[in-house]
Amino acid sequence: MASRGRRGGAPAREDEPRRDEWAEQQAPTPQGPVLPPPPPVDYGVFMQGLVQAMQTQAHTQAALQAQLEAQICLDDAYERCTAGKS
Repeated sequence: MASRGRRGGAPAREDEPRRDEWAEQQAPTPQGPVLPPPPPVDYGVFMQGLVQAMQTQAHTQAALQAQLEAQICLDDAYERCTAGKS
């Protein structure tokens, strides 16, 4: 059984990675400054803010829908009032 030679003449073990495989497994060195870890998150406060944002969005959407329906109603009324008056 022929195996790939290594320095010193010792054959590579099958469970030992080759040099090029080992280099691929190494993580690259980070560039730039190393930042501290982010502060811990208070998920209770996060969820309260998320619920509040969703409620605000729902209220805004309802108000815009009502405004649109009122505008359509006014446009229809205007068209009825001005129909045939040219």
